[in-house]
Amino acid sequence: MARRAVRERRRRRILAGTGIGLAVVLVAVGAAWIGGAFDSDEKTTTEAADTCLWSPLIKSDNPDKTDVGTPPSKDLPTTGTETMTISTNQGAPITVGLDVASAPCAAASFTHLAGKKFFDNTDCHEILSIGAVHCGDPSGTNNGGPLYSFYDENSPVLPEPSPSASAAAKPAVLYPKGTVTLVGNPVGSNGSQFLIFFKDYAPTTDAPYSIAGKVTGGLDTLAKIGKITTVADDAGDKVKPSQKITIKTLTVGADAAATAAPSASAQS
Repeated sequence: MARRAVRERRRRRILAGTGIGLAVVLVAVGAAWIGGAFDSDEKTTTEAADTCLWSPLIKSDNPDKTDVGTPPSKDLPTTGTETMTISTNQGAPITVGLDVASAPCAAASFTHLAGKKFFDNTDCHEILSIGAVHCGDPSGTNNGGPLYSFYDENSPVLPEPSPSASAAAKPAVLYPKGTVTLVGNPVGSNGSQFLIFFKDYAPTTDAPYSIAGKVTGGLDTLAKIGKITTVADDAGDKVKPSQKITIKTLTVGADAAATAAPSASAQS
């Protein structure tokens, strides 16, 4: 009986120890579960958010547009500026500082299209009375572009009207000379078309163009283009340049740097 009593006490100690150990394990497992240790990789992996959204277009609905793919949507630069160089038949190259910080999607689109040589050997088909040359539509119809569109990013805001009704305020210059903007067709649906302003523009009702950057070199060439006379186009609007304004090449980034330094003969 004494030996049975000893064995019974030993058995109770073993069971008690096992119970305590099991309780500790259950507590640890519960804490790990609450902390998400057993969540799947799909939940714990943070996926990078899209920087830009590209809206696809259908070729059958847009016969003047060209399928050149779409730019990347993630991991795009969002700070600083990028150099775009436009070489034309009108003189020294026009260099543009693309505003990557304020218009990252516009910069990404220009970079993508330039890499596809989308603008090379195309004509700027209009000179507008607001003081801008209209480029970036290979079809020359105002309907051309890539098979994607994207939203406005950097549209200027009209100032509040003056509280004094007696003093008519002079309209604010929202698009200074040298401003490069996108042209949406319809407004707010951008593609490849863009304007380069060769004089200040102060709209009175709205600001229809989002700003992509500004000219940093080649203002003499831009001024020369601004002096080209216009004739009526097929629709009867006097916007067609009387002489060709051809973009030989348009490059962005590293390729632009090599093109940006014109020779002395080109400057003349």
